[in-house]
Amino acid sequence: MSDEHTVSGEKTYKVDLLTRVEGEGRFHLKVKDNQVIESKLNIFEAPRYFEAFLRDRAIEEVPDIVARICGICPVAYQMSAVRALENGLGVTPSSAIRALRRLLYCGEWIESHALHVFLLHAPDFLGYDSAMAMAVDHKDLVERGLKMKKAGNALIECLGGRAIHPISIRVGGFTTTPRASALNALRDDLANALQDAIDTVTWTAALTFPDFNQAYTFVCLDHDQYPLEWGDAIHVSGSGRFPVEEFFDHSQETHVAHSTALQSHLRDGQTYLCGPMARLNRHHERLHPTARTALAKSGLSLPVHNPYQSIVVRAVELVHALAEALDLIDAYTQPEAAFSDYSPRAATACGATEAPRGLLVHRYQMGEDGLIKHADIVPPTSQNQAQIEADLVSIAPQLMALAHNDATHLCEQLIRAYDPCISCATHFLKLNIENVNAPS
Repeated sequence: MSDEHTVSGEKTYKVDLLTRVEGEGRFHLKVKDNQVIESKLNIFEAPRYFEAFLRDRAIEEVPDIVARICGICPVAYQMSAVRALENGLGVTPSSAIRALRRLLYCGEWIESHALHVFLLHAPDFLGYDSAMAMAVDHKDLVERGLKMKKAGNALIECLGGRAIHPISIRVGGFTTTPRASALNALRDDLANALQDAIDTVTWTAALTFPDFNQAYTFVCLDHDQYPLEWGDAIHVSGSGRFPVEEFFDHSQETHVAHSTALQSHLRDGQTYLCGPMARLNRHHERLHPTARTALAKSGLSLPVHNPYQSIVVRAVELVHALAEALDLIDAYTQPEAAFSDYSPRAATACGATEAPRGLLVHRYQMGEDGLIKHADIVPPTSQNQAQIEADLVSIAPQLMALAHNDATHLCEQLIRAYDPCISCATHFLKLNIENVNAPS
């Protein structure tokens, strides 16, 4: 719901409940004399204490617990968790297990990107309040998105045991691995989805985008493949790269009063953007050849600096994930061992993967008893939150020439371009209990 308040040249734009995002949030932008005097993305969901839940839990429990953080991206949380734990335990998964994990991650990218492109973001471009309203006039688009999402969910279910909160992921590999016949049974639906994704790139590229280019600092995993489930370094545009284990030396989380999520900045105070645009700008040459062809035909100019064009970038990544999934299925031979054994040891280690929305970092302190002593989880939305607020400030001059409702819509569309998962961002917990009645 948009609200307008104008006093002596001062205008306030706000929405008390953002729609078509994961979770509950609102934004508030106050402008006076063409200058922004207040910009806030309010994340007001209650913290869910997942880091605290993990303390004194066995290493084996971590993948199942962190999967519950998000129903859209459970695989991302599981993969970042096992990457961190394996780094600390000195476990290196076999190439066959790594390929299977990458295939699982492709399934999550497919279902998440399809959901965002067609059901959450497309209504903004076509002038509808919701995907349900859009379906009345564009049934074919909504059905295309749902069909692709279904193909991604089926892939996750085949590998993970179920589509939501998979149960087969464990430290060292999987509890069990599928037969080749089970994966081959998914091939036709994935191939059809690939053609739909190629058509989606063409369709999204023809949309009309607001003129809004920003000089972003981009942050993403660095790897010799297009980054999904693996990467040992993080790249910062204009600054180079550093090992994943040094993430907390380069990025700093702070608490702001208007949010129940921590905000991230680089140590020099710079806001940054992670996610599809960061990945494509850094790694477009590593896209699957089918995705590179779709990107070239789209006419999208690189590097991309307009967040509204991220819908095209996600469509290109849809093509990549589907094409790579088909290649991985074709090359698949069931591994002899589903997992590698390990022995608990005291260690502190980081792991990171590329969730559909961006860089997802986990850090765990483990004891020799095999229990988690401390956990830090830094999701993409908390990293992007400060940049979203900075974008709202930058777009303010364009708002002055628009009717209030149109200006508010432009702000909402900008926020949704990030595909923020607000629920995922509400992780922080700093709990101090002082018992004033305790005996001295």
